[in-house]
Amino acid sequence: MLNPPLHTKMRRSTGTLFDRGFLEQIKMSMDRTVAGLVDTLEEELSSGEADFNSLIAEQLPVMSIGGWLELPADDYPLLRSLVNEQVLTQELFPPPSKLTRSDIATQRLQDYFSEVIRERRRTPGDDPISSWIRTWDAMEPDREQADAAVHALAFFVLEAALETTTHLLNTMALMLLRRPGRFDRLRARPELIPGAVEESLRYDPPIHMISRVAPEDTVLGDSKVLRGEMVQLMVGAAHHDPRQYKDPEVFDIRRGASHLSFGSGIHYCLGAPLARLEAVSLLTALLDRVPGLRLAAPPAWAGQVTFRRITEFRVALA
Repeated sequence: MLNPPLHTKMRRSTGTLFDRGFLEQIKMSMDRTVAGLVDTLEEELSSGEADFNSLIAEQLPVMSIGGWLELPADDYPLLRSLVNEQVLTQELFPPPSKLTRSDIATQRLQDYFSEVIRERRRTPGDDPISSWIRTWDAMEPDREQADAAVHALAFFVLEAALETTTHLLNTMALMLLRRPGRFDRLRARPELIPGAVEESLRYDPPIHMISRVAPEDTVLGDSKVLRGEMVQLMVGAAHHDPRQYKDPEVFDIRRGASHLSFGSGIHYCLGAPLARLEAVSLLTALLDRVPGLRLAAPPAWAGQVTFRRITEFRVALA
């Protein structure tokens, strides 16, 4: 929700996080991580049903971003739980009970990353957080302000990566399993896999509401928006606008249409390439190794609008 010049400064300090060269470097590692998760899924399926959400969708994003940030693997369950609680404050009109839970989680995450930054200052490395510290020390003479900027980046990267990618992985599998013939088509035509990922992002985006703050007075449609006022973009509705998409309620992996799931313009998601890599790697592995995967029961959903979340997703073998 930042605007220039602060947004420009924050964005430039990150550099290019996930360019093509980096993605090529980590692809083999990503595929190994996915293979290990699918091993666990297959083991569970051998004796009955399994929860795709807890075994796969919640695990892969935190392993990917946690490994990139070089956070201890033992901390992953805690971080996942705290992020789930923290984003409650971003819902439309959250009740006091959810705000309290979010506040507690926010404070714990702030304490966590404050300690991480202190540790990286003591023993800097080649990890992103150490790099951000060096960058901000060069830009900001006030050590406290530099640490605050690094803290904000680490906090945001973790939060954005976990909730959104978990939903993408769940939705992608769900939409394909609802019509098993789609799995067969993708197995025969693997070149359609990226299209299936993009259509998942369009059909049910990870974030249904994006907030922006107007940098100046403007007019949107027939509405006046004053400088400093917040505008909510309802992405889920936009993605089902028949003026933009033909037959928007149809899940069509050949659609090839653009979408707003990663934002746009100066706010385009820094982690989009990593999320796409995770989804393509996972779908490729599922098609290859678990051809008989089927829905065992309708998924259970959390009652959220901004950050969509499945809480349980039972699957089985046909």
